[in-house]
Amino acid sequence: MGGVPRRGKRQTGPETRVRRAVATYAAQHRELERVTDALIANVSSLLDDAGINYLSVTGRAKSVASFAAKAVRETGGERLYPDPLTDITDQIGVRVITYLRGDVTAVAEALTDQLSVLTDLDMGEVTAGEGRFGYASRHLLLALDARGLDMGDPPGDGAAVEGLRGRRWQVQIRTVLQHAWAEFEHEVRYKGTIPEEHVPDLSRRFTLAAGLLELADREFTEIRNRLRSVTDRVPLVDATDPRISGADLADFLSSRFPDTGWSRSDHYVWISGLLLELGIASLEELAGLLNSLDSSAIEARMAYKYPAGAVRLLDDALLAVFGRRYVGLHGNSHRVPLLEARLEKVRGRPEPPASSTTGPT
Repeated sequence: MGGVPRRGKRQTGPETRVRRAVATYAAQHRELERVTDALIANVSSLLDDAGINYLSVTGRAKSVASFAAKAVRETGGERLYPDPLTDITDQIGVRVITYLRGDVTAVAEALTDQLSVLTDLDMGEVTAGEGRFGYASRHLLLALDARGLDMGDPPGDGAAVEGLRGRRWQVQIRTVLQHAWAEFEHEVRYKGTIPEEHVPDLSRRFTLAAGLLELADREFTEIRNRLRSVTDRVPLVDATDPRISGADLADFLSSRFPDTGWSRSDHYVWISGLLLELGIASLEELAGLLNSLDSSAIEARMAYKYPAGAVRLLDDALLAVFGRRYVGLHGNSHRVPLLEARLEKVRGRPEPPASSTTGPT
């Protein structure tokens, strides 16, 4: 008889709750993976549309084994996560790697402008506030608000994006140098075996490396700022190629928009293809087109909330000039809803029906 109450107690105890939580998590894991893929696609689209330069956007749904291991963690004999399905907030994780520290801020601002921010922790500021060097990464805990991801039709699985409602997910944002340090430090400390007598020396070396990488991040930022101030460079044109090369276009735009940020290298090549579709095959033609515009008025109408990259500024200029013809280019087929949403804004007036717009205005 005495065994019955004990068995009932086990069924409602922490171990049983963990087992039930792990079973529930395992059952929904495939859906979490689908939601994560859609989130990666939407975050990438959001950053691209904002003209923010970044190296990569990756993500993962936490594995069932990792979730189970975290669910049973204790401190002082107490469960760290009494309700694992609610308390473990990194079930969906996205990581954005940028080139420079200023881009980390731009990414964070772009995300917080579109989503509800539950927590925002800059680990670099935490370590600096303690007077030391070490792990540096911006960690955001986010959720959909009433607007959702306000980017037109989702580039990924729309149903999966809706699956984000009611969920929280983590986004880590760091520079490529911060990422290199964090990955190597994690590999050594958590996946390797360090003899106790070597721990102090290795900790000192990791601290030294963190300080050097912070200095390198600052120097890379200074390099970019210095290049922005150089406005007398002469771009090279390959007369045998009908396209404007991505390198020449990048050089031209950095002179044309000296106060703006760099865009991704592949975006210069991509928009060069759009220029060719429009029949613009030389920098002289492009310069003449841009000279006919009031770029400052366009920027004022767009009211960029974060530093727009050079390609984004050119993109808006082309949209302002060519209207629906630009929207309909083959190279824009993947983002028609986004461009249509921006068209009225960039022109500062309602757009006429598509049938009445046959060419550049």
